[in-house]
Amino acid sequence: MPLPTALLDTLNTVFGEAACSTRDAERIAYAYDNSRRNSLPDAVVFAQDHVQIEALVRACREHRVPVIARGRGTNTTGATVPVEGGVVVSFERMNRILRIDPDNRLAVVEPGVLNGDLQRALASHGFFWPPDPTSSPWCSIGGNLACNSAGPRTVKYGSPRENTLGLHAVAGTGESFRCGTYTSKGATGYDLTRLLIGSEGTLALITEATLKLTPKPSGLRTLRATYRDVISAAHAVARIMAQPVTPCALEFIDDVALKLAHDHGGGDVPLAGAMLMIEVDGEPETLPSAVDAIARAARGEGLEELRMAQTAEETQALWSARKALSPAQRTISPNKINEDVVVPVSHLPPLVNGIRELSRKHDVLIVTFGHAGNGNLHVNLLPRDEAERERANACLADVFALVISLQGTLSGEHGIGLVKREFMPLALEPATLQLMRNVKAAFDPDGILNPGKLLP
Repeated sequence: MPLPTALLDTLNTVFGEAACSTRDAERIAYAYDNSRRNSLPDAVVFAQDHVQIEALVRACREHRVPVIARGRGTNTTGATVPVEGGVVVSFERMNRILRIDPDNRLAVVEPGVLNGDLQRALASHGFFWPPDPTSSPWCSIGGNLACNSAGPRTVKYGSPRENTLGLHAVAGTGESFRCGTYTSKGATGYDLTRLLIGSEGTLALITEATLKLTPKPSGLRTLRATYRDVISAAHAVARIMAQPVTPCALEFIDDVALKLAHDHGGGDVPLAGAMLMIEVDGEPETLPSAVDAIARAARGEGLEELRMAQTAEETQALWSARKALSPAQRTISPNKINEDVVVPVSHLPPLVNGIRELSRKHDVLIVTFGHAGNGNLHVNLLPRDEAERERANACLADVFALVISLQGTLSGEHGIGLVKREFMPLALEPATLQLMRNVKAAFDPDGILNPGKLLP
């Protein structure tokens, strides 16, 4: 259904005709994300400041028209797909780094700033923002906050929730508000900052973020450990995380993934039962002992080889398997199902073993890799035809049931969106879901912000 003429007139006035479009080209371009699901919006607007977002939400609320916030569309759960039409608001033009304040270890940015651009700007000051999704060259800070997207460094430094001090946002009522602080400590009321992070644009639209910065360590060492089987590698992860030194990355790659990456042209990719990629950072006087502690924990039953890179080139070679995985999987299954589940680290062995059993039970190829130091594994089901797609859907339900039985949860960094929405009752009891619905109603009483996402 076309937008009401009065609303369209308001949007043209607020954004200007050059930044407000109902043309098919823009509607199609902003109809989908990396989940490959799609649904056409009625209009697309390109925001440039906070005042425009206020006016947008108030106008859409008046006409009961959905508003869907969008960064760069790299999410894999359908979280930015406009399933009920409405207005997609792209933040790609709100991409200014407003302030870098090394003295107070913070940066203030607009939501459209790319993660990679921020990291480069911070490097000259000797700082970084810890969240580093694999898509960091292309994903936006606003998107990272919306889904609490993290990456390998989360194991040591935490997710966006632990690295964001405050936010400026507009609720579904059209009211602006600030939450959080400019300080590293704060005990003043409810923590709305952490509530908004991970809410997938269903509570408010973030227009500015105050980010907590971390000094960049001067040293980094990369190790690669191969194991005879996945269970040996999973036990090694538990040993590494049980000793005092915390790695800044601890990645798990199973044998199916290694073979795929090797066959795809990764000459440096080893063939083994499983592999761990481990990074340790720190200062020169403490780094050698930290590396030794991690190496001792990595050694144990099933270890085949433990290598440490001596140069930047060797580091890149050791990471070649991890980088080759995505293109390798696409060659087998353009319609791969990409999930990220989480269990307590000590439960990784039964998780990886259970996934192998489900792969055999449903006769579906499954590739498992990911951020093992957090217990956060990416479970990729690779159906190649319609029959396998049907079996993969049944297998996925069993994977989630397995994860919940191991005291885990549905997502560590991808979020819920459309894809996992129906499985939320597995992870959360009815009373918890009802409290979440009550929170949603307080922020967005008319339900116009990103409808059809997250809550079942």
